[in-house]
Amino acid sequence: MSSVFASMALNNQEKQKITYEEEKKLAQSQAQIKSQMAKYEDELARKRMQAENEYHRIRNQELVKLQEESEIRLEQARRATEERIQAQRRQTEKEKAEIQRETIRISEMAAAEARAHEARQSEEVNRRLLLERGDAEREKWISIIHATFEHIGGGFRAILTDQNKLVVAVGGVTALAAGVYTTREGARVIWGYVDRILGQPSLIRESSRGKYPWSGMFSRANNGKGFGDVILHPSLNKRIAQLASATANTKENQAPFRNVLFYGPPGTGKTMVARELAHKSGLDYALMTGGDVAPLGSQAVTKIHQLFDWAKKSNRGLLLFIDEADAFLCERNKTYMSEAQRSALNALLFRTGDQSKDIVLALATNRPGDLDSAVADRIDEVLEFPLPGEEERFKLLKLYLDKYIAQAGSRKSGFSLFKANPQKIEIKGVTDDIIKEAAAKTNGFSGREIAKLMASVQAAVYGSDNCVLDASLFREVVDYKVAEHQQRIKLAASDKPN
Repeated sequence: MSSVFASMALNNQEKQKITYEEEKKLAQSQAQIKSQMAKYEDELARKRMQAENEYHRIRNQELVKLQEESEIRLEQARRATEERIQAQRRQTEKEKAEIQRETIRISEMAAAEARAHEARQSEEVNRRLLLERGDAEREKWISIIHATFEHIGGGFRAILTDQNKLVVAVGGVTALAAGVYTTREGARVIWGYVDRILGQPSLIRESSRGKYPWSGMFSRANNGKGFGDVILHPSLNKRIAQLASATANTKENQAPFRNVLFYGPPGTGKTMVARELAHKSGLDYALMTGGDVAPLGSQAVTKIHQLFDWAKKSNRGLLLFIDEADAFLCERNKTYMSEAQRSALNALLFRTGDQSKDIVLALATNRPGDLDSAVADRIDEVLEFPLPGEEERFKLLKLYLDKYIAQAGSRKSGFSLFKANPQKIEIKGVTDDIIKEAAAKTNGFSGREIAKLMASVQAAVYGSDNCVLDASLFREVVDYKVAEHQQRIKLAASDKPN
């Protein structure tokens, strides 16, 4: 029995031990499950937070994107409004510029018509005065001849009866005939001289054919002086010197002259070169502008022929320089060309159809492409006059500094006793380096603009208290003129059609 109880006790202990182990395992399992549940819940919480954060992030991104899109739309609307305002402003400025250009064109045409009308009236008055003077001279001589014949008729009877009186009468008649012949020839010479003075065509604005017989000697004296104040690129200067030498040799050998075309921006020295080319070649020169032809209307053809007839009378040969040639030598197919302009162009083409031994035709234009093809066919030599480079601008600045500043007070007037001489300008600190700096700044300036710049420097000096030009004043004027030049370029660019 005791062994049975002992066995039962042992079994109970084993059962308790097993139960304890199972409870322990269950507790561990429950703890593990609880831990896993906590981890799972924590993982779910983290995922939920991440999802919420992602949702908020995406929402914020969408809000930011919507805000940016709204700002972009607002900016686009603002830019569109600004562009419309700018376009309207440009259109207004363009219309204003068109009105100003049209006003200037009308005023220039009116001034040209007034000049042509004044020239015609002056020419008519001079011719009428000459005719009246000739009529008076004729009446005077007629009365003298009548009186002479009355004396002769009254004295014939006495002369025929007295041999001494006959001898005296024959001598008197001979002297009278000599006097009449001398007076007639003298009047013819004087009339030709007056006609040469007054007969210069109204189209000519400037000519070297002087009003006095000895004036040609002064123009001949200039032949060896080169090109004076004309400063050009060395290659262009060389071509012009060769052209002058060839023209002089052509004249000496009595060969036909060659016609030339000068083209380039305004103010690059085309007119000055034409004048100096004539001097160096030993020719007379005459300057006219194409803008004076249109106001002549139906008289333009007659004036063109008178011009060439007058030019052929030069004994030395003549260089006829036509500035702004495109104003009346433009393409004949242009619809806006009047019949009078077309006829004037045809008249010039007729007079220049063959090479001439008397006239060198030199044309100058800013737009060579606008010239009529027949005009271009008559050109033998084409020279481009570009804007001066930095080295040429430096030389031009030095030249005009000496002309307008250094020599401002050294030139004395012929009436210095009655008129005060200009005040001498003192130059301080304007070195070659300062001038080179100005030459670099004035990129794009023409020779005429540089001359005007130095004239502005002179005006600024005269406007100062001490009449002294220093580096700061020189730089100030240069900077101002450079800004003014750039502003003109912007205005010109804005006026061009898009």
